[in-house]
Amino acid sequence: MSQPPPPPNQPPQPGGFGQPQGQQPQQPAQSPQTPPAGGPDFAKSPQPAPGYGYPQPPQGAPQTPPPAGPPQPQPGYGYPGGQPNPYAQSPAAQPDPYGAQQSGYGYPGQQPTVPTQPQTGAPGGGRKVNAQVAMIVSTVVVIALIIGTGIWYSNRSDGGKQDTASSSGGTGGKEGDGKSGSGGTEKAPSDPAAKVLYQVPMPEVSDLVTTTGSWLTGKAYVKSGVAEVVGYDRDKGTKLWTIELPGPVCEASKHTTSDGKSAIVYEPAMPTKDKPTHGCSQVAAIDLDAGKKLWTQTVKSGDQPIRLDNVTVSGGTVAVGGTSGGAAFDIADGKVLWAPKAADTCYDSGYGGGAKLVAVRKCGQYGQRQLHIQTIDPKSGKVISEYKMSQGIEYAAIVSTDPLVVAADVGQSAGDGSGISDFFSIDNGTGKLRAHISAPGDTYAARCDGISRVEDCRGLAVGGDRLYVPTEDHDGSEEFRKTNEIVAFDLGTGKQTGQRADAGDGYHIYPLRMDGADLIAYKSPPYDKGGQIVSIDGGSFKQTKLLENPASRDVRDAETSMSPDRAEFLYSQGHLYMSSIYARKASSSSLGKDYLALAFGAGG
Repeated sequence: MSQPPPPPNQPPQPGGFGQPQGQQPQQPAQSPQTPPAGGPDFAKSPQPAPGYGYPQPPQGAPQTPPPAGPPQPQPGYGYPGGQPNPYAQSPAAQPDPYGAQQSGYGYPGQQPTVPTQPQTGAPGGGRKVNAQVAMIVSTVVVIALIIGTGIWYSNRSDGGKQDTASSSGGTGGKEGDGKSGSGGTEKAPSDPAAKVLYQVPMPEVSDLVTTTGSWLTGKAYVKSGVAEVVGYDRDKGTKLWTIELPGPVCEASKHTTSDGKSAIVYEPAMPTKDKPTHGCSQVAAIDLDAGKKLWTQTVKSGDQPIRLDNVTVSGGTVAVGGTSGGAAFDIADGKVLWAPKAADTCYDSGYGGGAKLVAVRKCGQYGQRQLHIQTIDPKSGKVISEYKMSQGIEYAAIVSTDPLVVAADVGQSAGDGSGISDFFSIDNGTGKLRAHISAPGDTYAARCDGISRVEDCRGLAVGGDRLYVPTEDHDGSEEFRKTNEIVAFDLGTGKQTGQRADAGDGYHIYPLRMDGADLIAYKSPPYDKGGQIVSIDGGSFKQTKLLENPASRDVRDAETSMSPDRAEFLYSQGHLYMSSIYARKASSSSLGKDYLALAFGAGG
C-alpha cells in the first residue's frame, strides 16, 4: 500500500552550491533539503564498483566464461571466430562526419560477461492458451494469488522472415519529411539564463545503492531514492509525497501512461553485508501524480520469485523480463495478461515500450544465439511481426519501438564498451529489415546496455524517420578544445541525411529526446561555461538556445558530475533536471559534495 503523504517539508531555498543565484537567500544550515556547502567534483572521483542494490545474475544460471584473450584484429566487423560481418560497409558508404581517419576495432576488454540460460532446440509454434501454468504469477500486496487460468502463455513463432536489406536501400516503411513545425511544444524563453532551483542531497548510505528512475508530470518531479520514490514540487523542491519501499529500486520504466502511471522493479528487502542482494523480484505500478503504489507482484518459477532485469510500459501494459522469464500485467489493476511459456526453448530477455511493445527474444546457447525482434500486442502477447537477427549476435537493445530501431554490438566489434557497432531499422508491420546503419565505436558516441537492460540506450533519439547520433570528440578550431556533432541517418535508406549540429568548441552535444519534428539536445560545458539545452530544427538543423546554466565553478562541477551517459536528464518548459542512478557513500570534503538530483530553471 502507498504510505500516507507526510507533512510537506520546508522547500530548499533557491540557489545553492555555496553561492546564491541572483538575489536568492542563503539556505538554512539545518534544512533537511539543504546540501552541504561546496559543489561536487566527480571528475576526481573513481567510478564506484557495483554494490548493494545492483542487479545480480539469476541463482543457478551458468556463467559465461570470459574469453581467454583478445582475438587477432580482423578487418571490418568480425563475427565470433573471425567470420566477417555481412553488414559491414566500405568506408565510402558511411563518410566520416568530421574527416578523421578511422582506426581498427579493438577487442572490447571491459565487455562484461553475463549469465546465460541453457537453451536447446528451435523455437516452437505460435502463441496459445495453456492451462498448465508452469510459471506462477503471484500478487504480493494488493492482488490475490492467481491460480493458473485465464492467463495467456505463449511460445513465439519462428515463422518470422529474415531480411538482409543493405544500408543502401530499405524494404518499405513510412518516410518522414524531417520538416519543422510538427507539434513541438518547447519554445525559447525571453531569457535562457538559468538559475539553480534546488538540489536533492545524496542520501547517507554505507555502500552503493541503486536509485534508478526519474519522471516529470504536470505536478511533480519524481525521483527514486534509497528504498523510496519521492515527488518534489517542480519549482521549489518541496516534498509532495513519498512512496516507501522495502528495498532499492533496481529498474524503472521511462515511459508513462497518459494518466501519469509508470512501473518499477525493486528488491523485497535492503541489502546487507551478509546478503548483498535479495534479488530484483518485485514489480509495481505507481501513480506519479497521486504518489501511490497501485499494486505489487512477482513472477515465479516453481515456488521461487525470479529476478527481473528490465521493466517497460506500453499501451497500458507493464512488461518485465529477465534471463529466467517474464510476464505482462495490466497497469491499472495488476491483472496478469500473458507470459512467455516456461517450457519454451527460447526466452524473452526484455522489452521496449512506449508507442509499441517490442520483445528481444533469445534462442539457443551462448555462441550460437539467435535474437528474434518481435513486435507484439501489449494486451494479448500475440506476435504481430518478427525479424530474426543473424546468428552470433548475442545482445541487442531497443532504441525506439515506433519506428522500430535496434542497436547491436555485432561480433563484439564496437571495441569501446558502448554496446553499439550497428543499427537496424525494421518495419513493425512486416518484420522486414528496412535499412542497416554501420556505426563504428570509434566514430559515434552513443551507448546501449543490451546485455540485461534491453531499453537502456543513452545519447540517441529517433523521430521523423531519422536516427540522431552523436559523434565522438575530436579537435575543435581552438587549441586544446574538443568538440563533437550530432548527425542524422535516414531510417529508410540507412544513409546520412547530410544534416549536422555542431556542439561548438569545448562543448559536447547529446541528443535527449524529440519535440515533434525537432530535436532536444544537451551541451555539456567547457571549463568556463555552463551547460546548455538547445532545440534543433528537424529541417534546417538550426539551433535555438532554450536554457544555459550558471558558469560558476561549484555549479559547473555539480553539473558535469552528471554526464548524460551515466545519469538521467529530463527537460521540459524551461526546466532541466539531472539525477544520479546510484546513491553512494559520501566522498571526502576535498572531492566536493554529491547530489542525488539537481534542478535548473530558465529565467524568462
